[in-house]
Formats: sequence, C-alpha cells, structure tokens
Amino acid sequence: MTSATNVDFSEQNILNVLETLTETQLDERNFGVIGFDAQGVVQRYNTFESQAAGLSRQRVLGQPLFTVVAPCMNNYLVAQRFEDAVESNDLLDETIGYVLTLRMRPIRVKLRLLSSPGATLRYVLVQRSG
Repeated sequence: MTSATNVDFSEQNILNVLETLTETQLDERNFGVIGFDAQGVVQRYNTFESQAAGLSRQRVLGQPLFTVVAPCMNNYLVAQRFEDAVESNDLLDETIGYVLTLRMRPIRVKLRLLSSPGATLRYVLVQRSG
C-alpha cells in the first residue's frame, strides 16, 4: 500500500487514501484537493489548490462547491457526473481534461472526479501542468 507521503494524482486507490490523510498530509500534495459532502459543501481544501486558485481556505470551507466556489464546474462534465454516480449508487473515478475559467485566466487542467457510495466525502482533484 502507498504511504501518505507517496500519494500522487494517479494513485489507484486514492479515494480511500484521501479519507485517511490529515490536513497537514493533504497540504503536502502537489495537486489540488477539494473534498465536499453529500450536500456539495466543501469540507476539505488543501494549500496547493488555495494558492493556485487564489482562494483562501477560510473563504472556501463551508461553501457550496458548484454554486459558490467553482460554478465553472457546475455542468454535465463535472457536477452531473457526481449526481449520476450517487443516483446509480456507483463508484466514480474519472479523469478528464478541463479548462478552469473562474477568477483566473483560462487554464488547462486534469480533473479527477472521485465518489464512492461508502465514502464520507467526494473529491475533485486538480492537476495543473508544470
């Protein structure tokens, strides 16, 4: 099994690993991590994503992800995939190419969408290229 210090964006079992990471360990990732609950409210937000997006943790935690924090993801490519996975009680682990546009110049990223019927939180991981 991968240790917390070795977890990367493409980790096969990353959803289970994310659930075990402390906030400090989450902040050590070199990609963005946004964890949100069943109501879509952000519960986890790491330093990498905060710095890359220019949004402080205090501003993001406790806010709805798809309507307040990242409305540019409130579409069939991202938000709808989470809804469909929950409705069908299926595992969601998809990586998609995406362009983030809110509060920044358009930037190409890879998003990894993670949800499991048994998981406490759902996650959007954001990998920005070098």
